[in-house]
Amino acid sequence: MEVKFYLIAYGFLFVALITSFISLWKQFKYSLQLPVGAMLLALLALSLGLIQRSMTAGRLPFASLYEFTLLFVWGLLLLFMFVQRKIKSPLFNALVALLGVILLSCASTLPSETAPLMPALQSIWLQFHVFTAIVAYGAFGLSFCAGVVYLLKGRLKEKALGLALPSSEKLEEVLHWSVVVGFSFMTLVLITGAVWAEEVWGSWWSWDPKETWALITWLIYAGYLHARKSYGWTGEKAALMAVIGFAAVLFTLFGVSLLIPGYHSYL
Repeated sequence: MEVKFYLIAYGFLFVALITSFISLWKQFKYSLQLPVGAMLLALLALSLGLIQRSMTAGRLPFASLYEFTLLFVWGLLLLFMFVQRKIKSPLFNALVALLGVILLSCASTLPSETAPLMPALQSIWLQFHVFTAIVAYGAFGLSFCAGVVYLLKGRLKEKALGLALPSSEKLEEVLHWSVVVGFSFMTLVLITGAVWAEEVWGSWWSWDPKETWALITWLIYAGYLHARKSYGWTGEKAALMAVIGFAAVLFTLFGVSLLIPGYHSYL
């Protein structure tokens, strides 16, 4: 039953993606509401799947890369529901839906078996650590989508899209809000991870590959906030930094986990 919920979520995301792309060229009734409604249904289906998995495993789904990827999509869609009214853009909707489809497709290639928690994962700090990462990564995903829309905005003709592109001010607002939320929770990711590491391995910081890349990701977004505050970096510079930051997020999650051995190889 759990897999069926994920397939339903995937289907609704695909509907949101297709209807968003169609509405870029031809406006139709409920052209904005339909993709958002489909993504809301995808969020609900994904929530049911995660609840089912928790009940089956007897624990929260925080123990594997497969589970975290599902939670990544869940966090992305949840935060999207808070910002979609500010932008009301089919292009932004399409990018969020596309990112969700890609992440769920990646999850489908990962080992999905449930197993008891290994000793290193039997800590309350794991739950804090993963929860903060869900919010951080979801917010960074939104900043990436807003950044891509901003970069494309100057290169697309609005008359060819059927619906007007969002204003630069709205995009900038959502991009900045998403980075602030993501950076705040990423800071908590590092703190809770350090406490967890000290509890499990007896060291606050060991320069494990995932620790190192998490710090690199944090520094990129810290650089964005510093450049915006001190040097007035907005517009395309800010959007480009959001895109680069999200590339670091993806490498930290997938590249490090799958390619570089370390304490976090099982995550």
